[in-house]
Amino acid sequence: MAAYGGHLDVLIWLHDSGCPWDAQTCSKASANGHLNLLMWARKNGCPWDHGTCHDAAKNGHLDCLQFAHENGCAWMESTCQSAAEKGHLDCLKYAHQNGCPWDGSACTVAARNGHLECLKYAHENDCPWGIYACIGAARRGHLAVLKYAHEQGCPWNESVCSAAAEEGHLNCLKYAHENGCPWDGRTCSSAAKGGHLKELQYAHEHGCPWDDLTCLMALSKVNFECLKFAHENGCPLDPVLFVCSAERGDLKTLQWLFANGCPWDGVVAEVVRNVSEQYGHDEILEWCDGDDNDNEGSTLTADLQEID
Repeated sequence: MAAYGGHLDVLIWLHDSGCPWDAQTCSKASANGHLNLLMWARKNGCPWDHGTCHDAAKNGHLDCLQFAHENGCAWMESTCQSAAEKGHLDCLKYAHQNGCPWDGSACTVAARNGHLECLKYAHENDCPWGIYACIGAARRGHLAVLKYAHEQGCPWNESVCSAAAEEGHLNCLKYAHENGCPWDGRTCSSAAKGGHLKELQYAHEHGCPWDDLTCLMALSKVNFECLKFAHENGCPLDPVLFVCSAERGDLKTLQWLFANGCPWDGVVAEVVRNVSEQYGHDEILEWCDGDDNDNEGSTLTADLQEID
């Protein structure tokens, strides 16, 4: 704690009093940019490891990173990764130019966090990248980063569209689709899962496939607008939706499903009843028994009586 807070006088007293220390002392000092404390600790024999460089780069303390490296402190790929993740271009450049290794994670975290300059530097200096750079940019809504990555040949796949859709980034979804990024049913189900109606509408209206998982995801997030849109535009309803509604005690949605033709038979009816009893949803049980006296309830009661 003394190193983390930059309290050199306290650290000196602790050390003189025989308090043990380890590599964490140097790491904590570098994490908060306490160069004088880091230098004193090393001068007095405190050990360090790659965590010192990692923490210095992560928090943008170039002077601590330089001191550590120039005095023999080890570093590894996590040093470049942490610098890129936080957008500390000066630390990233220093580490790379002085022989610190890197891997695809540097590009991935730079893209995911929207640090375009770090991504550019890494890519232009032959740092490898892969589909997760585009996925991360799309998921966080970093359109400029996504454009750069794609234009520079970074690979992408269906997960890019589904990531953009799930997080509600319509601009990224549009860009990806209009520039040839493939999509599949996960795009629609992800949009529904995130409760993003505009993204769901865009995907469907531009030919993206969907299946009953779209409705299930909409229901799982209690997003009635997405569920309604999907059904009204031909997305299939699965009987498991009844079970999900019963588990939550969501009578309104259960009634809507029944009224809108979600497949129902004696087996489904029995499951709904059992689930409702298990979770104590008396209102649904009453509806199952036709206590509401509407046509849906009467039809449902008849179905239930057939399996009694």
